[in-house]
Amino acid sequence: MAAIEDILQVEQIETDIYRGGAFPSHLQRTFGGQVAGQALMSATRTVDADHYVHSLHGYFLRPGDPDIPAVFLVDRIRDGRSFVTRRVTGIQHGEAIFTMSASFHVRTDQGYEHQDRMPPVPEPEELTDRLDELGEEERAVFKEWRNFDLRIVPPEKMVTSPYLAAQQRVWFRYRHPLPDDTVFHVGTLAYMSDMTLLGSSRVPHPESNPQVASLDHAMWFMRPFRADDWLLYDQTSPSADGGRALTQGRIFDRQGRMVAAVTQEGLARTGRQMPEDQHARTDR
Repeated sequence: MAAIEDILQVEQIETDIYRGGAFPSHLQRTFGGQVAGQALMSATRTVDADHYVHSLHGYFLRPGDPDIPAVFLVDRIRDGRSFVTRRVTGIQHGEAIFTMSASFHVRTDQGYEHQDRMPPVPEPEELTDRLDELGEEERAVFKEWRNFDLRIVPPEKMVTSPYLAAQQRVWFRYRHPLPDDTVFHVGTLAYMSDMTLLGSSRVPHPESNPQVASLDHAMWFMRPFRADDWLLYDQTSPSADGGRALTQGRIFDRQGRMVAAVTQEGLARTGRQMPEDQHARTDR
């Protein structure tokens, strides 16, 4: 598994055109977090340093080919005093595989403040490293993320709401110290946010083995954070129907500050023969 510093490094090949790296992978399609992270870093390279990303909305259009780089075309939609908007299209084999809109905002604006409270959970040190819980076959796929420490909160240690259909909580962090660059931590969290979220939709259906793929992904960044410190991913799946599952996540730092929010819809298709690797390419 490549270091996140390498994954998020994009090369400028022309004005507003960037290329992300390709890295050895056990997956048959490029991990969605990698595509989203590289697209975000490409957009950030076209924005002044006093503007910080506060939201992104992306659609996964085609499965990415992990064996070749993706090229990212950035459109400068708007440059205002407080807000800047960019649209990014990821290209492979001459076709769009991903499209994203990202909005950037200055941090000098002031307003009222409030946030939801972080739910009570065990400390991450009290939980088992996800890598230590997996069998040999699962471990081979999970090698993609061995640089990330994921610790799922067991159901018996969660305080849940009877009004929510599916709930899951995960502590996660990057295992190694990262640079202090705020942009880099945002890109890392964009990568990490695609991990485990769609799995929250399977909580009420533990025996199901659906064909899964990310369809779209939206994030809002609200407060500064470090991706190499523990973050709690509080996940829910409000609804699943027709082969699609809606999932939502709130991300808190260890001090209980809500630093980001995520919404994702994913393919959750049953009734078809599954490929040997559920990460295999799909025509959707």
